[in-house]
Amino acid sequence: MTTKKASSGGTLRKFVVVMVAILLIAIGFTGLNYYLKYYTPNVTNKQEYLYIHTGATFKDVYDTIKTKGIVKDTASFYKAAENMNYLTRVKPGRYHLTDGMSNRRLINMLASGTQQPVTLSFHNIRLKTDFAGFVARRLEPDSVSILRLLDSADFVKQYGFTTDNVYVMFMPNTYSMYWNTSPEKFFKKMYANYEKFWTPERKQKAAAINLTEPEVIILASIVDAEALHDSDMPIIAGLYLNRLRIGMKLEADPTVIFAENDFTIKRVLARQLLINSPYNTYMYKGLPPGPIMMPSIAAVNSVLDYQKSNYLYMCAKADFSGYHAFASTVEEHLKNARAFQHALNERNIKK
Repeated sequence: MTTKKASSGGTLRKFVVVMVAILLIAIGFTGLNYYLKYYTPNVTNKQEYLYIHTGATFKDVYDTIKTKGIVKDTASFYKAAENMNYLTRVKPGRYHLTDGMSNRRLINMLASGTQQPVTLSFHNIRLKTDFAGFVARRLEPDSVSILRLLDSADFVKQYGFTTDNVYVMFMPNTYSMYWNTSPEKFFKKMYANYEKFWTPERKQKAAAINLTEPEVIILASIVDAEALHDSDMPIIAGLYLNRLRIGMKLEADPTVIFAENDFTIKRVLARQLLINSPYNTYMYKGLPPGPIMMPSIAAVNSVLDYQKSNYLYMCAKADFSGYHAFASTVEEHLKNARAFQHALNERNIKK
């Protein structure tokens, strides 16, 4: 009787030990599975960034991750995303990937929208179309959506511009913004920087030369296109301001080149001076309706801090140094011009 009880108790103990062992193994397996699913390094080094477009669904994200080989184990990523409720929390953006990131870290970054900003740096871009293309290559919006706003009279009017002069709003600088910034928010950011640039001191200087803020930048674009060396800019700016004051045509070659839309021209010919365009300052008095390029900050400041002189004429120096020969009289200017034309002929530069 005693032997039977002892045998029965031993069996029970063995059963309990086995069950405990099975339970521990199950817990260990579950824990291992949890660790492998959430914490094991899974992101590869095949892509530096994951781009999630506006309006994308989890399927779009998953397909991109799978197609581009962003993770080693797509099944574990999918299961982790499902368990972490990421399927309904997709946020657009540009996300920086680190080799060896775990599913948990990756999904937390995506679900919280913790994207890395884009650094956008631009200067001296000539045309609106070029600028729209430049931005589209770095941000999500395409060039068509940006140009559509640039060419919308109603849209640019809210910022106080016309479709001709709106390009003055884009001040050369280095900007930080999110990749999925909408065209409207992009314009808003650009205008905020434009407003910041126009300090009370700069506004006062513009008023002193009887120019509006857009007109200062339009003139600066001509000065920038004329000057190869920054040291020439304040002198050129002063010369053009002298012409504006007395109602004399600016007669700036870069405006003719802009009107012709041929930026390979090195020598402006008489026939090109007859181009009927509001940008042709040989034909029309005053400033053109918009900038002929995106001027540098140095060019804008050279207009505001122009060098006073009696100069009304200039032409490139015959030594091809990139500097200008300035003159106060027609006679003096013609002498300089003949020297430069002779130098062009000697080098067989015809256009």
